[in-house]
Amino acid sequence: MRFGIIGAGRIGKIHGGNVAARPDSQVALVADADLAAAAALAKVTGAKVAEVDAILAAKDVEAVAICSPTDTHADLIERAARAGKAIFCEKPIDLDVGRVRACLEVVKKTGATLMVGFNRRFDPNFAALRRRVAEGAVGALEIVSITSRDPGPPPISYIARSGGLFRDMMIHDFDMARFVLGEEPVSVSAMGSALVDKAIGEAGDIDTAVVIMETASGKVAQISNSRRATYGYDQRVEAHGDKGMLRADNVRETTVEWAGAHGFASDKALNFFLERYDAAYRNELDAFIGAAKSGEKPHPDGGDGLMALLLADAAYRSWKTQQRVSVA
Repeated sequence: MRFGIIGAGRIGKIHGGNVAARPDSQVALVADADLAAAAALAKVTGAKVAEVDAILAAKDVEAVAICSPTDTHADLIERAARAGKAIFCEKPIDLDVGRVRACLEVVKKTGATLMVGFNRRFDPNFAALRRRVAEGAVGALEIVSITSRDPGPPPISYIARSGGLFRDMMIHDFDMARFVLGEEPVSVSAMGSALVDKAIGEAGDIDTAVVIMETASGKVAQISNSRRATYGYDQRVEAHGDKGMLRADNVRETTVEWAGAHGFASDKALNFFLERYDAAYRNELDAFIGAAKSGEKPHPDGGDGLMALLLADAAYRSWKTQQRVSVA
């Protein structure tokens, strides 16, 4: 399968490298507003640099990976759908629910394959936890607890255009909550503060937050986010039910543990998402290529992207109003 990579930044390099490493796919063309970045990715993947228009017009490009800034996603999805390409797009589709709905209408009318990049579903540990929950390992599921903490905050320049913590960072956890719960949350309560960096608060955002969600049947999910974790990239999921509990813990730098008179000590968690979700990105690409070749609907799809954004919007409203909010 021949790919066009749109966006040669950090995430574009990940997907481009994974495509190029497969025997059944190749990177044909790379586009980026930064020509130097496009040329660098094209060089390591054996591709050519091209304009976005050329990628979408190329008859021998079967799929596109959209790794460009968020405000370009919806337009590029629509154009790629009309061009008959299979589409992989990083989250979110857009920061505006109305724009997402309009985009998904185009995808539906064209019959295009669209997969949204919620890579954590493909992490081997989280995927195994979800499978065992579905198989009844914990019995009737009652509580899902998700912890996601970055080792440090992003630059303020990024915060200003990110859409905020709920739509940018926690949106992954909203998708994971839906993935494990197997039900849609119907209400959201959110609290948040700027405790890591006052400049984030001055920019109108938060860096520390807790969200509690409830489904129609009464299942509960709780999410904890922070832009600071001194011990590495903190990524954990726990599922509790009437027959027991499942936990997917952090992935550490090594499995070596020291024991002595003062107790036990282990290495830090992996430093950031590039290392932590290396396998997840590869598995995600497997799923996308499989769906594109078979014509089956991929998951997560555009509808999953929409639902995660609706939860993020509800959390934002709850944080602002300090009230429990129903999901639109």
